[in-house]
Amino acid sequence: MNEKDKNDKAQKIIDRDKKVISPASRMPYYPFVIRKGEGALMEDVNGNKYIDFLTSAAALNTGHCHPKVVNAIKKQASQFLNYTSAYMYYENMVELAEELIRITPGSFAKKVSFGLTGSDANDGAIKLARIFTNRKKIIAFLRSYHGSTYGALSLSAISLNMRRKLGPCLPEIYHIPFPDCYRCSFNQKFPDCNLSCLEYFKMLMENLIPPEEIAAIIIEPIQGDAGIIIPPESYLPALKKICEKYGILFIAEEVQTGFGRSGKWFAIEHWNVEPDIILLGKGIASGMPLSAIVARKEIMDSWEAPAHLFTMGANPVSCAAGLATIKVIDEENLIEKAQEMGNYILEKCKELKREHEIIGDVRGKGLLIGIDLVKDRKTKVRASKEAAKIIWQCWKKGLILTFFSQSVLRIAPPLIINKDQVDQAIDIIDQSIKEVSQGLVSDEILDVIKGW
Repeated sequence: MNEKDKNDKAQKIIDRDKKVISPASRMPYYPFVIRKGEGALMEDVNGNKYIDFLTSAAALNTGHCHPKVVNAIKKQASQFLNYTSAYMYYENMVELAEELIRITPGSFAKKVSFGLTGSDANDGAIKLARIFTNRKKIIAFLRSYHGSTYGALSLSAISLNMRRKLGPCLPEIYHIPFPDCYRCSFNQKFPDCNLSCLEYFKMLMENLIPPEEIAAIIIEPIQGDAGIIIPPESYLPALKKICEKYGILFIAEEVQTGFGRSGKWFAIEHWNVEPDIILLGKGIASGMPLSAIVARKEIMDSWEAPAHLFTMGANPVSCAAGLATIKVIDEENLIEKAQEMGNYILEKCKELKREHEIIGDVRGKGLLIGIDLVKDRKTKVRASKEAAKIIWQCWKKGLILTFFSQSVLRIAPPLIINKDQVDQAIDIIDQSIKEVSQGLVSDEILDVIKGW
């Protein structure tokens, strides 16, 4: 069977898709049309098999169709699908809230507010912080991504397409540099920099933004879509001290990094910082639509309905999936596995760096790893075209791998992935880099790949 025939089923679906689906809802990488998934493997409509290094953007931490999650969904679906929690009660919503309070960091009383997606959790955080503090200003970070609802895109600062013709965004949201030690905004080196990025924020508070008017700082403990940017050890504790000094709420945005992804339940735990509010989504229910805000009890008690409620929020099928997800992570020791397998992949990627000059940096925690591709290691100019070509070759060889921030390969497999699958995937990446470096991949594929 030739390549054209193999792709016929997929291409026909993609052609239909283009006629009826808005272009605003998709950033395609290659013509992959999924048919089914199991564990860390997927199959497309043509019957081709793939190892999954994307995990639906870190949403399927327990893997595809984990039997315990599927059974929980089936059991709940056979009883009732939804009866809005805005007016009525059901038990598994309470059970899930209790579990989220148990696993989230913070040795204080907490409460939970549910939604549908990480975007609305970010919107809710803005509302909650402003209501509780009676302040309006919010501090977010350059190159952050928080979602695409109006509040979430107002917090985000990573894509001009989230700004062009969409304004005005929500007022009183200010952005400061994230501590990116590989591409420092201030051209300095840690630790000699004395955290210049944080000093810049202090300068803003002295000259432009009165700290007593700041309601909250919202931060991804590991900046995800910016390219897996990990702050230095001292940054987040120092930021928390500033919050405590001025009565500013510290909000950890864990939509991508939560539920074991980083080798901890939540990435903020790597820095022993207790957030006042933590935002959850993606991995919370193994692919079912659900989000949550978990906050100190006194903060959560400061707002009233209908400030943040949804007809379909915390629907019982998603809650059942959420409970099963937490149980699977606990029972199968997936946090420890993420730590161990993440360390293994990091070492493998560092070996690739020694072999390939195009790799400028390798970084990550747990199973959230970035391979930063550059045209030159000294200038650190992003190798954008090469990144697109590499992930295209990986796809052709049976690996679902994407890039973001123009040039960073995103490695985020399910937490249940095994060593043989990892070894096979790393070999595919290695082969693909070699082929691109040898000029064997045509520029024509750049017309197909839009990417992030």
